[in-house]
Amino acid sequence: MKRWQILKQEYLLRRWWMNLRVDRVRLPSGEEIEEFHVIEYPDWVCVLCMTEDEQLVMVEQYRHGLGVVSLELPAGGIEPGEDPLEAARRELLEETGYAAEVWEPLGRCAPEPSKHTNLAHIFVARGARQVAAPRLDPGEDMEVRLIRPVEALRLADEGRIVHGIHAAALFWAHFRGILPDGHANRAA
Repeated sequence: MKRWQILKQEYLLRRWWMNLRVDRVRLPSGEEIEEFHVIEYPDWVCVLCMTEDEQLVMVEQYRHGLGVVSLELPAGGIEPGEDPLEAARRELLEETGYAAEVWEPLGRCAPEPSKHTNLAHIFVARGARQVAAPRLDPGEDMEVRLIRPVEALRLADEGRIVHGIHAAALFWAHFRGILPDGHANRAA
């Protein structure tokens, strides 16, 4: 596979948290696409956080794009120059008031590699406990929910956890045997 050749780039919108650009590209076949839209987002983090009694710390919030209330894992953007693990610790504390001492990376993935430029860094936090009240940003309105892992997996499997990266994090953790109510599906 060869990369597409960028013939022209133009920014249609520039904001502190995202840019929208339109590229004119030439495919390896020689064919050209006049307008291919790309959204430049910063990388972000997602935290699969388990309390000392093995419940998942999740948040429920309204998502305007779909017009639904969504059950999700704590998540947020990585600040310029910030380490992904530090961003994960910060987002967990800000959104939920929880902190954990044991952290490990679960993986990273591209939320939409066709048209978005960012990666999602997923972490597992274990033995978490609430140490403060949540400190939400002005545009955030969310409720903290403690959910048993088996229930979260069921909700994700039924399509009731609609955020794709968050569902993937749950399934990934289940596959690896990280969730206490889950079983590894690895071949022996």
